[in-house]
Amino acid sequence: MADFKPNFAWLLRRPVCLLGFGFGTGLAPFAPGTFGTLPALPAAFLLHQAGVGGITLVLVCALMFIVGIWICSRTERALGIQDFGGIVWDEIAAMVLVLAYIPFGWRWWLPAFVLFRFFDAVKPWPIKWFDARIHGGLGIMLDDLIAALFTLGVLKMINFMV
Repeated sequence: MADFKPNFAWLLRRPVCLLGFGFGTGLAPFAPGTFGTLPALPAAFLLHQAGVGGITLVLVCALMFIVGIWICSRTERALGIQDFGGIVWDEIAAMVLVLAYIPFGWRWWLPAFVLFRFFDAVKPWPIKWFDARIHGGLGIMLDDLIAALFTLGVLKMINFMV
């Protein structure tokens, strides 16, 4: 199954995999994690425009994470490949979390996107430690959650210094 290459038709026959692959963005021929992070932008925009905030926003982010464990686990099982790069629901959920807790606007969203992609790709400690030890849907989601928290921490430090 190592040579298996999912395509959009395969995703359409498996709705949970369509979600796992970020509505198809995880099929990008290069940098699927970066492309897979993109659906978070309109999702966060719509949440912002709908006035979702406070405890409701916390619940939305928590629900995306909890459901994401199931989505990523099912997608991984359907592929038969552990932590396949095209599974990007984790990037979407983590980026929505980041965008939910920073000021609205491209001057914050662009650096947030770049920082999140950096932390997710480079996986500094302890992200790499968790990524190597926790597998399945929880492992897929957890390293991105930690990358999101790193991103928020750096953005808060920058905001404090400016």
